[in-house]
Amino acid sequence: MEALPVKTSKMTQTRLVFPPDTNHMGTIFGGKVLAYIDEIAALTAMKHANAVVVTASIDSVNFLSAAKVGEALTLEACVTKTGRTSMEVYVKVYAEDFLQGEQKVTTESFLTMVAVGEDGKPVSVPEVIPETKEEKELYRTAADRKKERERKARISI
Repeated sequence: MEALPVKTSKMTQTRLVFPPDTNHMGTIFGGKVLAYIDEIAALTAMKHANAVVVTASIDSVNFLSAAKVGEALTLEACVTKTGRTSMEVYVKVYAEDFLQGEQKVTTESFLTMVAVGEDGKPVSVPEVIPETKEEKELYRTAADRKKERERKARISI
């Protein structure tokens, strides 16, 4: 299986924030953003793996600022690192007010997706090749995020 550059599966989605998407403060529900993040992560991983994927974990979600009604919410996603059957996907979300010409990062998230075959069992995925400075940094720091994921998985309540 041939390794693929990050850009091969990089995806972008833009959505308009409507009143039903928001809470009593007029900002988008975090759960709505989380659903968008999961969707673009799945699409990105499917494109990279050329296979159906399932969400194995949402490793981190950092809500940095809020998006308001009328703003455009743009999600960018890329595969940052691969295992044998899994892919770490990084998603960055921006809110943009076109009328004011302002853009801000609202959310950053890391998810782990696993490619599966028709039988529902994991299948191999191609390795990923980082090319840009940001891609290389995300790739380099992926091992630390994986260790933290595994550490959290061992914690019992």
